[in-house]
Amino acid sequence: QVQLVESGGGLVQPGGSLRLSCAASGSIFSINDMGWYRQAPGKQRELVAVITVSGTTNYADSVKGRFTISGDNAKNTVYLQMNSLKPEDTAVYYCNADVSRTLGGRSIYWGQGTQVTVSS
Repeated sequence: QVQLVESGGGLVQPGGSLRLSCAASGSIFSINDMGWYRQAPGKQRELVAVITVSGTTNYADSVKGRFTISGDNAKNTVYLQMNSLKPEDTAVYYCNADVSRTLGGRSIYWGQGTQVTVSS
């Protein structure tokens, strides 16, 4: 199996910064892409940013210019640097990975989520 473990959430004031990390472990042959999604209370889960194994990135319009996704292929880890945070960024942030397993097969895996709260 494959596990995703997130860290780095917390409470921050508007205009502040946070860095989220997500490490994948287990029966991993390769990771095709990793990303971050978020879900605010009463809203659907939405894509925040994604990075492919080749380094191509894609961002939601609402975070462009403020958030940066990066990855460390050797560590099977993805990061999300969040700057200029706004109250509307408050949500549970979930890590997501498209993984090809060592014994065959390919699946999407999710982390448990980490809370980000932006408030004064």
